[in-house]
Amino acid sequence: MKKSLMLFGAGLLSLTLLSACGKSEETKAADANTITMLAPYIETEPPSDDNEIIKGLEKYTGKEIDISWAPNTSYEDKMNITLASDDIPQVMVIQQKSGGFIKSAENGAFWDLTDYLKDYPNLSQANEDILRNSSVNGKVYGVFRKRDAMRTAVMVRQDWLDNLGLEIPKSIDDLYNLAKAFTENDPDGNGQNDTYGLIIPQWPGSINTNSPYDVLATWFGSGNAWVEQDGKLEPSFTQPEYLESIKYVKDMVDKGYVNKDFATLAADKWDEPFINGRGGIIIDTYSRAASISNKLTQAGEEDFVTFTGNLTDNEGQMNALPTDGYSGFLAIPKASVKTEKELKEVLTFLDKLNDEEAQILLNNGIEGTNFKVVDGMAEAIKGTTEADALNNAVKGYSQIGMNVTAEDKYYKAKPETETAMKSYEKRLSLMESDEEFAVYNPAASYNTQTYVTKGTQLNQIISDARVQYVAGQIDEKGWEDAVQLWHDQGGTQLVKETNELHEKE
Repeated sequence: MKKSLMLFGAGLLSLTLLSACGKSEETKAADANTITMLAPYIETEPPSDDNEIIKGLEKYTGKEIDISWAPNTSYEDKMNITLASDDIPQVMVIQQKSGGFIKSAENGAFWDLTDYLKDYPNLSQANEDILRNSSVNGKVYGVFRKRDAMRTAVMVRQDWLDNLGLEIPKSIDDLYNLAKAFTENDPDGNGQNDTYGLIIPQWPGSINTNSPYDVLATWFGSGNAWVEQDGKLEPSFTQPEYLESIKYVKDMVDKGYVNKDFATLAADKWDEPFINGRGGIIIDTYSRAASISNKLTQAGEEDFVTFTGNLTDNEGQMNALPTDGYSGFLAIPKASVKTEKELKEVLTFLDKLNDEEAQILLNNGIEGTNFKVVDGMAEAIKGTTEADALNNAVKGYSQIGMNVTAEDKYYKAKPETETAMKSYEKRLSLMESDEEFAVYNPAASYNTQTYVTKGTQLNQIISDARVQYVAGQIDEKGWEDAVQLWHDQGGTQLVKETNELHEKE
């Protein structure tokens, strides 16, 4: 399989895949001994083709594994791609249910796996709720990559809390007051007016993507993407609580409690104001808190990160924002996997990747080379060329890990310090308590024709208006006009189609 990719625009994905399906005479017969895959990598370089992890996976599965890698930074934007001619992989990592993917799937470009997964010992353990969330109107077009259901966290500079004698927030009022104190009360003690509270980055793409805005809207009680009212589904942004949440952010922006460059701060620079002592609060995920702590520790600096989970509204009600339980999935194109026999071969391979030995290879690496087991957890081995290369490779291979079994079979990473271990245990406790108050998206599995054709444009109307309102470029009437524009441009039809699907359940 070619290691270089030919990239196409969103509109060409379904056409290319479908045309490839029609070239059966020209298409190379699938090599039964080889599995070809397309996946993202998150390091500066993808894993090498001949490292010990891939050798171990090939030995265990009995297949030669040929992976074409694409940078994670561009993978999301390039999901609507095809490979030239007949050179389409047998397995593709799909990072989100984009309109292009949905259209392709419903047009028959990918195998419907709904009735097949039950026949495999590991794949059959896939959580039914997550399967539903990852489906396209009830049809499963890929094996999901399981993720924690609860990831939302608020991280705060502990040193600033200590300097001001304050505590970590528990409610949205607490958050506001803390942002105010971090702006007005000289939390770094340098005698200058050079700090602010909440750090918000530019959030490209869309609404309902777990941005700080989406988190706050859920905390205020607007629901999660959609909300059910008297048996009918309505978009969360049409709820009064949603408007209250962006009024809340606007007020903090107006008073300087939020970074002035919130509309332009690049997401990959999000940590910098926090680390450099300009801002003191981030609303994101536990993994970001761990990442910042690691950066500080590796730089030999004090780890001043503390965190909590979801916050309550001002009446003490918690509306916790969960994930859908997955982050994309592995789909199987019909262009390269033509027969049911070939499909079952590929599914057998994917099932084996969920066995204990394969999960460890994908998520941990090679025991004794790049990790060792300490107290039932994986402790990284560092300092050798091979160990460092394998530790980086694991970050790539984990992108094809599904881990759909009822219990994860790989070793969890052992925190490097006692402080980090306490943070890890705190995180687990918060995740467990927050899950009781999770507000799930009731329309997570619904994908309508209007969403496929107009979803991106419709979401952009609301995303733009949200930032414009917070920035003071439009007022409440302007927000209402944007919501009406959303309805006029296809939103009304989208709501109608979504409720038609909802009524069928």
